[in-house]
Amino acid sequence: MDVNQAKQEHLLALKVMRLTKPTLFTNLPATCEDRDLPGDLFGQLMRQDPSTIKGAETLMLGEMLTLPQNFGNIFLGETFSSYISVHNDSSQVVKDILVKADLQTSSQRLNLSASNSAVAELKPECCIDDVIHHEVKEIGTHILVCAVSYTTQQGEKLYFRKFFKFQSDLSSVTDEVFLEAQIQNITTSPMFMEKVSLEPSMMYNVTELNMVTQADKGESTFGKMSYLQPMDTRQYLYCLKPKPEYAEKAGIIKGVTVIGKLDIVWKTNLGERGRLQTSQLQRMAPGYGDIRLSLDLIPDTVNLEEPFDIICKITNCSERTMDLVLEMCNTSSIHWCGISGRQLGKLSPGAFLSLPLTVLSSVQGLQSISGLRLTDTFLKRTYEYDDIAQVCVVCPFTSNEC
Repeated sequence: MDVNQAKQEHLLALKVMRLTKPTLFTNLPATCEDRDLPGDLFGQLMRQDPSTIKGAETLMLGEMLTLPQNFGNIFLGETFSSYISVHNDSSQVVKDILVKADLQTSSQRLNLSASNSAVAELKPECCIDDVIHHEVKEIGTHILVCAVSYTTQQGEKLYFRKFFKFQSDLSSVTDEVFLEAQIQNITTSPMFMEKVSLEPSMMYNVTELNMVTQADKGESTFGKMSYLQPMDTRQYLYCLKPKPEYAEKAGIIKGVTVIGKLDIVWKTNLGERGRLQTSQLQRMAPGYGDIRLSLDLIPDTVNLEEPFDIICKITNCSERTMDLVLEMCNTSSIHWCGISGRQLGKLSPGAFLSLPLTVLSSVQGLQSISGLRLTDTFLKRTYEYDDIAQVCVVCPFTSNEC
């Protein structure tokens, strides 16, 4: 988080903190066999550790909560929450305090302040608090602009701002598109929803996610009688995937913004039929950048400290040829097996290559595959890839052997 602070000394102090949930504390258990020299010493220490779960001390996941120590990552679709506090550090009463919080993205500027009215006065050692929320709908750089204006006892009007910058990323870059449609009955009588379907564009296949399979039969999540009461709202979800002939052409899919149109058919309580077909729905084109790295093969579950194989797919999404070098950087939990700094050779525009790699994890639980770095030797550009995918790491042993 970058902060630019005004040089002038002010009577008020502004503090901004991101609000995130705590995480479960994890510890690293140390065990040995009973015939080893320490005997049961390690077991006694773990049983006395207040952070471990009683009866399951060898599990790395504890029962205590850990507060976040850094700003963390913000992904597309998450809700950004922040606590804003303005404190009067002076010994005099400050008047007409106005606190304004705006979020600047690449396409718009949003006002997130809960109230735009000024506070009449603020006594010494008192503060004004506010909590703002924003659902992140764009990727890229976001700048939170917090501005404070006030008047001193001498009638002098002062003003200062602080800037907080953070990045919003895609939790996983994929060609899949998920569409959520909300349909509301704004009439005064119930209606029967005869049909709600998505007609995809020519490059996509669609899967309807509004069915539940029971006894080899599909049943609507809304029940057998699909009635929509007055002023009720219903949500429909669809998944679109590129057709096989377009899936391999990253340059084509990258520029596609039209995904299809909704077809809605209903009947009123007296049988009158209505139909609505939307225009072509648009989406935000995926931000692959020059190089796209995805995983074609990764196991769902792997054993602790045992190597496992993955297959990475590297696609040149730019309009120039690249000469790539792959570096593998270990993290605290993920360790790469093999030679780092290997030459991958030249990759022409729109082409891709499959790259088998071997990894092992030293930490149990849900782990993110991270630490790959690609360098284009032609332009001396480096591309780093974190949180490529996630894998569940389990211990293959039982009780004290783990």
